[in-house]
Formats: sequence, structure tokens, C-alpha cells
Amino acid sequence: MNCQYCGKDEPLPFVCNYCGGVFCVDHRLPEAHKCTGDLSKRPEVVAPATSYSWSSYSYSGQPGKKAHVFSNIEVRDIVIAWFGLGVAFFLSGSGGAFGLPTVYARIFRTPKLFVEFFIVSLLTVGSGFVLHELSHKFTAQRFGYWAEFRMWPFGLVLALVTSLIGFIFAAPGATYISGMNISESENGKISVAGPLTNVLVGVAFLPFLLFGNGFWYDLGSEGVFVNIFLALFNMLPLYPLDGAKVFAWSKARWAAVFIPLVIVFVALISS
Repeated sequence: MNCQYCGKDEPLPFVCNYCGGVFCVDHRLPEAHKCTGDLSKRPEVVAPATSYSWSSYSYSGQPGKKAHVFSNIEVRDIVIAWFGLGVAFFLSGSGGAFGLPTVYARIFRTPKLFVEFFIVSLLTVGSGFVLHELSHKFTAQRFGYWAEFRMWPFGLVLALVTSLIGFIFAAPGATYISGMNISESENGKISVAGPLTNVLVGVAFLPFLLFGNGFWYDLGSEGVFVNIFLALFNMLPLYPLDGAKVFAWSKARWAAVFIPLVIVFVALISS
């Protein structure tokens, strides 16, 4: 879809909350596309500590002040991506397409177990996915950049389709960062924050795995596995995954994160 301001082809377009127009990442904010909508109800935010440039429009932020604001579109995209990814992991955990008959039988025979399994998928994937993306957002904002999450519809559909064969290509969206002169080091630190957050979330689920029973054991087992998987998958040195940016920043730091994740993941699937 083309940006209504500059005509640029944008695979993940932004819709303005005020005028309803569709714009690219560079012209998504009202100031950037000279919005003609009603901005009277727009929440007042403090500009990040960096300089931005949108074609002929620019401004400089105030050092030390950052905006941590969630737009309506961002919240919507996070919720949709979270739910879709939860469904994908649920289908994959049920055996994919070959396990669907079992899933249907489970719904009718033991609806409580079905509901519990689905809740486990949402909680484990939800916490891992949402906190992963928020870590990118807040790390970028710490450096003074404007950051928002955007859903990738094709990636979400791909996650659902691949879940039917028992493997998930988990790329339902990404955090977009707007700012000038982002260094390779800053980009690497912003990128590695996501996988490291997944590791921490996985550790938080570990007590349920070690000491829980029934539902709580399932929650811990899924929480540890899903978050280690998300961390490992995102650390693959392939664009547009986080690992490619970390690898470009520092191969040693990339290896220090990636290799232990491989070892832990192999141990999990072998146990």
C-alpha cells in the first residue's frame, strides 16, 4: 500500500487516528503528513531526546525526557498478534493438522482441559511475545527514539499456517523505531533486549516447571519452552530477525547469547 503523503510503497502501513489516511513509517505522525483531522483530543506527550526529520518538517526533543505512550493502533496490533500467536502455538502443541481431530475430540470430551491448554498457550506466548516487543520499545525510548509495535499480517498468517505442520515461523510483527543517526551499537542493544527478556521470562516460569503439578506444571513447561524458543528463533542471524542486527553489532556478543540458547533448547527437547 502506498503512503498518501509521499507515495512510498509501505508493506506495513500506518493509519492515522485523526484523518484516517494511510502513511509510511516516516509520515505516520500527524505533524509528518500535515494532518487535516481534529487534533484537539490528541494526548500531550513529551518529545524524545533526539532529533527527528520528516521531509520538510523537523523538531528537536528535550534531553532526558522520553515519551512512553501507547497509541490505539499499537495496542490493537499487540492484542491481535498476541492472540494469533497463542492460537498458533496451541495448534502446534496439539500436533498441527494431524492433531486437529484429537483437538476436536478433546473439546467435546474434556472442555476443561481444552480451555486450560488454550489459556496456557495465551499466557506463555502472550507474556513472552508482549514483553519481548516492549523491551525493544522501551530500550529504544531509553536511547531517545520513538518506537511503536506494528503487526505484520502476512507474518501472522504464516505463523498460523506453519503451526499446522508442527513448526511455527513466529514473526507476527515488529517494533518500528523512528529517529536519526541510530548507531550500530544502539541498534544491537535494542535488538538483543528482546531475546534476553524472553530468557528472563523463561526463568520466571521455571519454578512452575520444577515444583508445579497439573495445570501449573503445564504452565511452567510451556512457559520455559516457548520463551527459550522465541529467544533462539529471534537470535538467528537472518534479517529481519534480531539476531542479524546483534551479529552486525558484535559477533562475540551474538555468540555469547546464541550458543547457550542452542544448548538449553537442545536440552529441553531431549528431556
